[in-house]
Amino acid sequence: MAQEKVLVTQEGLNELIKEQQHLIHVVRKEVIEDLQAARAQGDLSENADYDAARDRQARIESRIRELEIMLNNIEIIDEKKGGQKVIRLGTTFTMLDHETNKKETFTIVGSVEADPINGKLSNVTPLAQAVMDRRAGETVTVNVDEPYTVEILEIK
Repeated sequence: MAQEKVLVTQEGLNELIKEQQHLIHVVRKEVIEDLQAARAQGDLSENADYDAARDRQARIESRIRELEIMLNNIEIIDEKKGGQKVIRLGTTFTMLDHETNKKETFTIVGSVEADPINGKLSNVTPLAQAVMDRRAGETVTVNVDEPYTVEILEIK
């Protein structure tokens, strides 16, 4: 069974690689040291430090495997700067929310690197789905439980 492609920007790929390297070369060594220190305390059957270190080791190894699978299935989002006429994956756009009368700027990214607070909007969100393939000046309705409209002001 083929793995699903993981969509990321070049910046997102760099962050995933950085996280993986940190877990492998720094955190993994810390966990081994914690396990050795806990073992030195004696009886492992009632050793909370040992249990905590084993739990942390399992979480770290799981995340390393998850990152490895992601990195093997990466597809880089083409982030052409300027000149775009419609919103696509990797596009930065500014919109006006008609309900709140607030302007916001987002870049549409893959779900792995989504961070709405910092302006990175997952391509699978209702807002991203509503504005995809739309042009500046268009008003679109975002279909959620309580639909709202946004106007696309600028595409960068």
